Amino acid sequence: MKQFFKYVLASITAYVIIFLLFFIVVIAATAEDEVVVEKNSVLTLTFNYTINDQDVEKPFNLFGGMSPNIGKAVGLNEILASIEKAKTDPNIKGIFLDLNFIGAGFAKIEEIREAIIDFKKSKKFVYAYGDYYYENTYYLATAADKIYLNPEGEVLFNGLSANVTFFKNALDKLGVEMQVIRHGKFKGAVEPFILDKLSPENKKQIEEYLKSIMSNLGNKIATSRRLTPERVDEIANKWLAKTTDDALKYGLVDKLSYRDEVLEEIKNKLGLKNKKTKDISFISLDKYRETLTNRKGSGKDKIAIVYADGEIVMGKGEKDQIGSEKFSELIRKLREDDKVKAVVLRINSPGGSAQASDVIWRELELLKAKKTLIVSMAEVAASGGYYIATPADTIVAHPYTLTGSIGVFGLVPNMQKLLNDKLGINYDYVKTGEFSDFGRIDRPLTPAEYQVIQNLVESIYDKFLTRVSKGRSMPKNEVDSIGQGRVWTGEQGKNINLVDVMGGMDKAIAIAKWKAKLKECRIVEYPQPKSQFEEIIEAITGKEQTQVALEAEFGEFYKLHKTIQALSKTSGVQARVPFQLGIE
Repeated sequence: MKQFFKYVLASITAYVIIFLLFFIVVIAATAEDEVVVEKNSVLTLTFNYTINDQDVEKPFNLFGGMSPNIGKAVGLNEILASIEKAKTDPNIKGIFLDLNFIGAGFAKIEEIREAIIDFKKSKKFVYAYGDYYYENTYYLATAADKIYLNPEGEVLFNGLSANVTFFKNALDKLGVEMQVIRHGKFKGAVEPFILDKLSPENKKQIEEYLKSIMSNLGNKIATSRRLTPERVDEIANKWLAKTTDDALKYGLVDKLSYRDEVLEEIKNKLGLKNKKTKDISFISLDKYRETLTNRKGSGKDKIAIVYADGEIVMGKGEKDQIGSEKFSELIRKLREDDKVKAVVLRINSPGGSAQASDVIWRELELLKAKKTLIVSMAEVAASGGYYIATPADTIVAHPYTLTGSIGVFGLVPNMQKLLNDKLGINYDYVKTGEFSDFGRIDRPLTPAEYQVIQNLVESIYDKFLTRVSKGRSMPKNEVDSIGQGRVWTGEQGKNINLVDVMGGMDKAIAIAKWKAKLKECRIVEYPQPKSQFEEIIEAITGKEQTQVALEAEFGEFYKLHKTIQALSKTSGVQARVPFQLGIE
């Protein structure tokens, strides 16, 4: 026995030593020298990763096979702060937009684009280069002084399309029937389970949503490229720029150049004519953001930026969810903090649990009674995402934000055919009351059970209308007329009083300062970013590894996997955006 304990103790000691050595290596690997911005530098902006609202530190690639972008992803908050600093940094002479891919929707792209346009007020240059451009990357490129395109590349500027995935036929083959209870003729979240194509109502709202986006894109591209909006529409609708020569002919780009030729132009712009292109001092965004200092302001008073990103769920929630318990606790903490004078709630959520949305609404309503509350909408703030926005003093959105979707629904699967006929599984119940076995999945709902859920849906919808009516100072019948689950863009939302102001985070923060009467204040972000130690531990647990592996394996079908995974965990009545919409 002594020998056994001796070996056990020796093994434990060995593991502890290995663990300590591992972290010594980690600390050494993550330690970096101070970043020095050389004179005559050019800030390079390459967005080949998914852009989150809040910056997230990734320690490094601990194991093989992980994404090459780990350690390089920069949040929107630090992207904007870096561009703002570069505007007045005497060592930065210009920006090089190296664009082939950008992991963001038009709302986030709009904020980056506006920051670049503001940067140009410094009279510093902005050049954009791409081997190919799609609508999103091209839209960002139009903020540049000059747009360069690879002579063998392409500009895919042919308008927008949207796709919705339908599961009904697959469910029929499996023997699964989705029983739907809803309020809202536009509540298309249930359509993928009961139809094999879009309903006329759903198709109409998507068409109008896309037209609104394309109209805004066309107007701003026209201004940047010195074209008329009508001309931009014609180029897109008729797909006139099918080749690179066409793109040049119709004024979408300024020059067809290979990368080396663009670098040569940058070199000459910097006055390095007798030097080599390797002498250009490029600094990446990932490096430049490390030079950011005191961007949070000063003073004892604080403005809290709270990021609400993901699906709304009951409980604490996971990393990419808004958990009612955890989020409410944070809002309560800010409400009771006397130094916090205003809160800017940044919402990027398609909604989710109606109950969880109401729990969060309650805490935000209490906070508003004591402090200034401003909402900034990102890509999507719809259904439950709009529900939690209603207490705000002011709602700020982008023209491209997807919002509204004031409606609720319930889904109850009936797997009788799958269980009985296909799998040969049968259940038998003994019950004490008519509704004692409510929730069974091996039979359809009875009329009485259906009515119970319908009554619940109607009650929650009425509460939703009441919340919006109070928050937006609108009659309930008017809210109902623009509700019914219908989705609107931010621009459309402003016209019907769902939104107050067009703009991004900077606009929301400025409004918060003004309403709270703050001259000096500190900006504090929540949830606070994890330390590198916490990120390393999370990486070791395998969650990060698993997600990256799935993304690599599924490719373009990863979003479909995430949708099915989310739906499999759905319970209770939902206030959720009416469709998983892919825009191309």
